[in-house]
Amino acid sequence: MKLQILGTGCPKCRKLAENAEAAAKALGVDYTVEKVTDLNAIMAMGVIMTPALVVDGQVKAVGKVPDVEAIKGLLK
Repeated sequence: MKLQILGTGCPKCRKLAENAEAAAKALGVDYTVEKVTDLNAIMAMGVIMTPALVVDGQVKAVGKVPDVEAIKGLLK
């Protein structure tokens, strides 16, 4: 599973990355995390608000930091 964290590296972006990794570990899935900070690359994915979470190429959350339990639901 490929998790992408879209954002400029702000505190919310770091918290989203932390929550996404915690959720993936809790579910026991194999995953990689990529942090995408390039604004052009972020906009190319159709995202105009950060942070955003992309799972296997699909945008799952935009402009918010879901908690670990909510992200678990997004990863299933």
